Amino acid sequence: MGEDALAEYRRKRDADRTPEPAGDGGTGSGGSPRFVIQEHDASTRHWDLRLEVDGTLASWAVPKGPSTDPAERRLAIRTEDHPLAYADFEGVIPEGEYGAGTVLVWDEGTYRNLKAEGDDGGEDDAPDVAAQVRDGHVTVWLEGEKLRGGYALTRTDPGDGDEDERWLLVKMDDEAADARRNPTSTEPRSVRSGRTMDEIRADGADGGNAGGGEEGGGDDRG
Repeated sequence: MGEDALAEYRRKRDADRTPEPAGDGGTGSGGSPRFVIQEHDASTRHWDLRLEVDGTLASWAVPKGPSTDPAERRLAIRTEDHPLAYADFEGVIPEGEYGAGTVLVWDEGTYRNLKAEGDDGGEDDAPDVAAQVRDGHVTVWLEGEKLRGGYALTRTDPGDGDEDERWLLVKMDDEAADARRNPTSTEPRSVRSGRTMDEIRADGADGGNAGGGEEGGGDDRG
């Protein structure tokens, strides 16, 4: 997604101070593309949705987190692409760094391009997810440990450059929809380590960080 999709990611981070991945890019998973949702307790808590797209993680900060209720429309703010290694990051970003705060791997799994499974032609005729991001309408099926089913991301405001774009994240009305669930409140533990935010924060204070990285510092979006 651009000649150097990770230039902005690297510009915002001091690789000598943050435990986040350096941002060297990647070659992709080779199988079904991955997604990750990281809870990020910075100056304001939010959840970062990341989709593996063309060797990077296309990223959105979701202030209220994902919902399983199709009637809920959740604001999603487009942020800079992240390196693929960021999907494995869980730990604490130091004070003074961009997005300073605690990061927890709230959910992870693989996803499918729903537009490639529609009735209007075969997979070869369908826009890939990179094209959907550019066009401002993404529909994917998530297969995670906490979330499953179709989700739509729709750009509502182009803002001032990619990172200011406003999108809406909506659960599609399928068999996985459940208006009674509130997973961000009732399922707080990391799917990677089983830890809570407080436990990750305490481990970070002792010098323990697992994985590579989320965003840090003055702006708390990741």
